[in-house]
Amino acid sequence: MTALGDVMAVTSARALKLLSIFGTGATLTAGELASRLETSVRTVRRDIDTLRELGYEIEAVRGAGGGYRLGRATRLPPVVFDEDQAVAAAVALQTVPTILSGIHENAARALATLRQAMPARSRAHAEAFTVSAARNYWEFPAEPINGEIIRVLGSAINRRHLIHLAEPPLTLEPHALVVWAARWYLVAFEPSADRWRAMRVDRLEPRMPTGRTFERREIPHGDPVAFVMSTHDRGDTPAEWPCRGSALIALPAPVVAQFAPGGSTVEYETDSSCRLTLGAWSWAGLAGLLLTFDADLTAIEPPELRQALRALHTRINKSLKPA
Repeated sequence: MTALGDVMAVTSARALKLLSIFGTGATLTAGELASRLETSVRTVRRDIDTLRELGYEIEAVRGAGGGYRLGRATRLPPVVFDEDQAVAAAVALQTVPTILSGIHENAARALATLRQAMPARSRAHAEAFTVSAARNYWEFPAEPINGEIIRVLGSAINRRHLIHLAEPPLTLEPHALVVWAARWYLVAFEPSADRWRAMRVDRLEPRMPTGRTFERREIPHGDPVAFVMSTHDRGDTPAEWPCRGSALIALPAPVVAQFAPGGSTVEYETDSSCRLTLGAWSWAGLAGLLLTFDADLTAIEPPELRQALRALHTRINKSLKPA
């Protein structure tokens, strides 16, 4: 390829990425666009002129909060992906069956459709990724959840529709869905109790949205992920493991909840202590998990777990003796 051809290829790839950024509907300044594209403001303005010459309506918005945006009447091509987006789409569609059940065939068909609609350069990047997901015992994952329940809840969140639960019988304002430790959680406000809740989605039986709307509220901590991670009573239950035990930990429940492995439960005892129940493939492994909290442990159950902790204590002391 000639030097001129190299320049044209780089310009085309950058203009494609710029178009994909505009496709999100955001209004961004030339400086913000330059930062995302890792280029100069002057180059961004030149690329905007290029897009306009190709028939795309790029509006200049003046005043506070101004910048550039795609014109309201502008129609994008069916699929406009840069290389990074092509990789993201390929990886996401191949790994989504690990957290959603009943979606494997649909995800495969969606990926095939996207690949056919992509430009050749994007398609080459998407086809370069074949991903296989396997369970790692340190991840403590849950079983994939039914995709239909996510569709119902996601629609209610998007439309701000109240939902009714069959069991337990509740009316909730759904605000966000969070996936953490391969588990789905609903962040919702319960009007009748005037409180926020983080709830395991696979424990819920939501009916269809009611059609009654609600006003958005500020989620605690300003972030649904932080709220879920620091909520100890989020509907978790101990996972089935060959070895399962518990201990009273001298740490607040919200702190332990953030770092407890998936498949464990945290019960409030006092403002400075809580009971952690968890499982592992061996008593030594379970003892090791408890020690990662670096806090005093009391009321340890069952006896096998206490014996494993004593054995670890003896082994560590032995390894620390001078040679």
